Amino acid sequence: MVIDRLSVARIAAGLAVAWNTANDAILATGQDLLINDPTRLDGVRVIGVDEYVWSHTRRGSKYVTVIIDLTPIRDGNGPSRLLDMVPGRSKKVFKTWLEGQTIAFRDGVEVVAMDGFSGFKTATAEELPEATAVMDPFHVVALAGEKIDQCRQRVQQATLGHRGRSGDPLYGIRRVLHTGADLLTDKQVIRLKAVFASDAHVEVEATWGIYQRIVAAYRHPDPATGKKALYAVIDDLSEGVPTQLTELITLGRTLKRRALDVLAYFDHPGTSNGPSEAINGRLEHLRGTALGFRNLAHYVIRSLLDTGGFRTELHRHL
Repeated sequence: MVIDRLSVARIAAGLAVAWNTANDAILATGQDLLINDPTRLDGVRVIGVDEYVWSHTRRGSKYVTVIIDLTPIRDGNGPSRLLDMVPGRSKKVFKTWLEGQTIAFRDGVEVVAMDGFSGFKTATAEELPEATAVMDPFHVVALAGEKIDQCRQRVQQATLGHRGRSGDPLYGIRRVLHTGADLLTDKQVIRLKAVFASDAHVEVEATWGIYQRIVAAYRHPDPATGKKALYAVIDDLSEGVPTQLTELITLGRTLKRRALDVLAYFDHPGTSNGPSEAINGRLEHLRGTALGFRNLAHYVIRSLLDTGGFRTELHRHL
C-alpha cells in the first residue's frame, strides 16, 4: 500500500483474503509501525496548513484541516509530507491540534505557511508565538486572480447584459488574463490590446495590471526587490483607488490587513503552500483509487500511509 500505492482490493486479491481482513491488518500495522512512530515529527521546522474537502456527499462535515511538513522543500532535500488530517476547518481545530503536540515540536516550528483564512493566523499567533506566519504566493495570486474574474464578469454584465458567451470579447480572453505577462505569446498580446482598446473595458485592464504586478513581484529573482515591488502594490491599493474598482478595493483591504504575512514570504523564500496543494492532489487520487471513503478515520490513516513520507523509509529497509 505504501510503496506501490495499491488499493486494498488489489492487496486482498493478491493475498486471497477478504477485503475486511486485509484492510484491518494493513491499517493496524501501518498505524503501529509508521504513524505512531514517536520520532515522526522530529525536525519539523516549517509547516503548511490548508483545508481540504474529503467527502462530496451531504452527510456530515466534508472538510478537514490538513497539516503538511514543508521543511524538506525549504531545505531542498526532499518532498513535502502529510503530518495529519483533522476533522473540520476552524481556528479551534488547528489550535487544538497544535496544543496536542509536544513542547519540543511547537518550539521547533519556525514558519507556518497558510492561505488567507484568519483562523489559521490567529491559532498560529496564540500557540506558536515565535513562529512567522506566511501567507503564501499561491493563495495571494489566486486571490488576485479571483478579482480579475469578478471584475470581468461585472463589466460583461454591465456592457452586454448577460453572462459570458462564446464570441464575447471579455469572455474570449478569460484564460489569457491569468497568464503572466512574460509568458504571453504575440497573438495573445494582440488579443489583449484589442479588448483593452475599448473604454468600456478599462476597469478590467486596471485590475489585470495589478494582478500582473503581483505576479511579477513573486517572480523577481531578487527577494528584496520583489518585496519592495509587492509592498508598492499594497501601498497603491491602500488608498486612492477609484470607487468603481470595487474588486481592487476589497483586494487592497485584504492585502493591507495581512501585509506582514504576505511580505514575510520574501524573508523566507521557498515557504509556500504550493506543495500542500500537491498533497491535496495526491489525496484526490487516493479517493479515486479507493472509489471514495465513508469512514473518516480510515481515510486519515490511508492518507497518512499514502502521503506521509514513509515510502523512502521503507525502501531503505528493503
